[in-house]
Amino acid sequence: MMNRIDEQLTDQLTVQVTRAVRETLREEFTESVRAQRRKAALYAGAGVAALYAGAAVALALGLVLGLGMPEWGAALVVAVVLGVVAYALRTAARPGRPAVPTAPPMPSEPPKAGA
Repeated sequence: MMNRIDEQLTDQLTVQVTRAVRETLREEFTESVRAQRRKAALYAGAGVAALYAGAAVALALGLVLGLGMPEWGAALVVAVVLGVVAYALRTAARPGRPAVPTAPPMPSEPPKAGA
């Protein structure tokens, strides 16, 4: 009789602890996901603002260059500069590839004559 009561109490306690742990983990996970989404939204907003700022700088550079040369030439110069910057950033972002080609290794001994 006492064993049966102990088993029932143990089962009830196990269910209650499991439920409490599950609910706590669910709440923590939900808060974590919300924080990550908020952080991602802030990064996206910062990226959009930076994109518009870069466009404004490129426009200003084109207008300044347009004072001394034809407008189409100023636009071409700005486009080339932006293309070079994009290529340099893409090259720097590639993992595992050296930015500059490396020379082959040097032999440890000079070659022998007559070989």
